[in-house]
Amino acid sequence: MARPRTFDEDEVLRAVQEKFWDRGYAATSLSDIMQASGLGKGSIYASFGDKDAIFSRVFGIYCDRVTDAVREALGGPEESAFERLRDFLATAATGSQGSVAQRACFLAKTTAELAAHRPDIAERSRRAFTDLAGAITRCVTQAQRAGDIDPEADPAQLGHYLLAVFRGLEALAESGFADRAMLDAVTVAMNTLASVRVTPRQDAELGAR
Repeated sequence: MARPRTFDEDEVLRAVQEKFWDRGYAATSLSDIMQASGLGKGSIYASFGDKDAIFSRVFGIYCDRVTDAVREALGGPEESAFERLRDFLATAATGSQGSVAQRACFLAKTTAELAAHRPDIAERSRRAFTDLAGAITRCVTQAQRAGDIDPEADPAQLGHYLLAVFRGLEALAESGFADRAMLDAVTVAMNTLASVRVTPRQDAELGAR
């Protein structure tokens, strides 16, 4: 009969994720995972599998948590959709504390390190970014129905634009770049959102260049 587990699986996965997040995949050894989790090698393999398997699991959990948080932040009534989009960008712009650099987003860090040679990680990253773009696009559509964004604009194109702005703001915040300058970027992005018309013709012209 198998022995019952004597550890909290969620707690172990959180601890291991922190280790991967701090050190990166390549620099994290099995010994590091054992130290973070408090488990022996046999327990780790029996419960989670090898290093690749446990990393894939914690990365998937992180992606789900991030996309769920964005959906929640952008959810709400149509009349406040534009303000929620502004707050969404402002959150990224004010992610730094003074001049102190913050830890890079685990999704961005993992994508940069592994996506080029780990198809499973590349696919999970793409799915996460697709989910994020979808949540933003839904909020854009609400703002269009509320009359705050041109209803003729393509909401998916605007959603992709805002996702790119958001990720850029996050990267700048992680470097400790000045909050004031980034909040200026939020203002410009929201003014653009309120005035731009992105049409299929423009998209086709861009793709032809």
